[in-house]
Amino acid sequence: MSEALFSGAKLALICGDELLTYLRDLKDSIPYPGYWDFAGGGREGDETPTECALRELDEEFSLRIEAERIEWVRRYPSVTQPNTHSWFLVGQLKRAEIEAIRFGDEGQYWRMMPIAEYLEHPLGVPYLQERLRDYLDTLPQEQDDGLR
Repeated sequence: MSEALFSGAKLALICGDELLTYLRDLKDSIPYPGYWDFAGGGREGDETPTECALRELDEEFSLRIEAERIEWVRRYPSVTQPNTHSWFLVGQLKRAEIEAIRFGDEGQYWRMMPIAEYLEHPLGVPYLQERLRDYLDTLPQEQDDGLR
């Protein structure tokens, strides 16, 4: 995966038919205030997309997972920083990890949200809904059943 000139990374973590989400703060200074978001954020230094996403996951949820658990990665044009790109990653989350979450100071609160609900939620970040659909479109039909 190319690391040149990317602005950040978002990580959708799935457990069964749910995904880890958090409600963004209501601040005019941030994109999509009050929307449901995934772990992730801006790149720091020369980190790779995976390093960026996993650092943000640790900062936001106090969760550390192995890079090998990320099963899908795709590059997209950046929504927040024109003329660059961002990465969308998907991985699996274990039940025990959900119980270990310690939510940080960004956002109002977190919840495990059914994937189908997120995809239709009026306050789901629109470009993340699209990217999650891209991921789901790659799954075999029998695996995708019940997720949408």
